[in-house]
Amino acid sequence: MSSSSAKPQHLRDLALLRRVRDRIDREYAQPLDVEALARGVNISAGHLSREFRRAYGESPYSYLMTRRIERAMALLRRGDLSVTEVCFAVGCSSLGTFSTRFTELVGMPPSAYRREAAQATEGMPPCVAKQVTRPIRNQEARSSART
Repeated sequence: MSSSSAKPQHLRDLALLRRVRDRIDREYAQPLDVEALARGVNISAGHLSREFRRAYGESPYSYLMTRRIERAMALLRRGDLSVTEVCFAVGCSSLGTFSTRFTELVGMPPSAYRREAAQATEGMPPCVAKQVTRPIRNQEARSSART
């Protein structure tokens, strides 16, 4: 590939990746997997995973789970749904996987988060609560992901 055609191809790839990311943001509660996301933009699942990670610093699956956990955090803060109901509401089909990912990202199990967050964000506007409670991968999850 010549350098003159490399830049337009790179821009097309970024546009496709943005479409995938936007789809994940919109459809996080739907059953999504890397193969379906790749089919949606007519590229291979392997290529999508590599390029997505290069562009956004995490795999499409990791990005999807982060969106699901963010939404789960908001639902748990409301306090009117059980952890199991929240798990299924955000598109997870396994309570075990949901709880494990939640704990990795947030640093505590969803049931503990539900108890603590309801108290901690009481009286706080939802837009502020969302910003203050945004999940950031905890140090333990980061170090175990490298091994």
